[in-house]
Amino acid sequence: MQRSSRFWFLFLSAALVAVTARGWDYDGHRIVNQVGLAALPADFPAFVREPANAERIAFLSGEPDRWRNVPDLPIRQFNGMDHYLDMEQLAEAGLDVAKVPSLRYEFALQFAAGRAAHPEHFPAIDPEKNPDHSREWPGFSPWAITEYYGKLKSAFSYLKALEEAGTPVEVANAQANIVYLMGVMGHYVGDGAQPLHVTMHHHGWVGPNPNGYSTWPGIHSWIDGGLLAKAGIKTADLLPAVTPAVPLAVTPPADGRDPVFVDVMDYLCATQKLVEPLYVMEKAGKFSHEPNEPVVAEGRQFIEHRLLAGGEMLASIWLTAWKQAGPDIYLRAQLLKRQAAATPPAK
Repeated sequence: MQRSSRFWFLFLSAALVAVTARGWDYDGHRIVNQVGLAALPADFPAFVREPANAERIAFLSGEPDRWRNVPDLPIRQFNGMDHYLDMEQLAEAGLDVAKVPSLRYEFALQFAAGRAAHPEHFPAIDPEKNPDHSREWPGFSPWAITEYYGKLKSAFSYLKALEEAGTPVEVANAQANIVYLMGVMGHYVGDGAQPLHVTMHHHGWVGPNPNGYSTWPGIHSWIDGGLLAKAGIKTADLLPAVTPAVPLAVTPPADGRDPVFVDVMDYLCATQKLVEPLYVMEKAGKFSHEPNEPVVAEGRQFIEHRLLAGGEMLASIWLTAWKQAGPDIYLRAQLLKRQAAATPPAK
């Protein structure tokens, strides 16, 4: 490739990343959600596998990135930070990644205090590089996933009440809500499988770099979708390797944190361990980002394994929400009252 062409390839890739800073491209997110559906057990509610619902779950995998396409600052700030967690910043703020609270705002208070106590790790932020006022924070990915779990568990609970004493229209609406929550949640779980979503080195290595890892801003975009598209990875390629989902451990830990949050953090920590191996592979040319360079099997396998990990974790969260959903006692009581009021008195 000529030097000038290489320059423009890198320039345009970096420009695209600077604007979008996304997780897996839409095709990758669809694959994660479809792998999740394939990993579910046969006794999971069948309506989610109906063709229209399965397609909607796949389509909704891209919804949180579509929210990023609008200029409105409130949604850009709120939504943007739910896609990642720069784990190194936790230690820089004096926090233990194994002990961060499972409540979003308790964590925010702790992180803000830690940031103020360690100014040596947090230089002043350039307002020109902080248009959505997010650089003060490390990201909130595990909290977003855990909160969606709670929403989905609630939806399964009220579906049970409606199936007992609701109308067909109410049941259909509850099922539609479940499909929506499953689909959107999949985006954030999928992001958590991509190593560049759990590190400060998300758009090239930053800070001390004794191993000479890439500082190319386009690395994020390439891992998200460039290599996936170049290798032609499809859902069907991964289905033979899908592991059936098992529920998450929900025994409350001794420290009182939410057990699902702890499982999600463990998942993200496992992903974070792959950050440096990813950069080692990139340095060795395994990710084939030169336009005329053939796809290297090792790089393709890395992407495939990450997509599988995301889909299988997603299925476990879906499965846990369904199994842990007890009946919505309040709604059930109200529905039974409505039934009784509508029943004609015996003659």
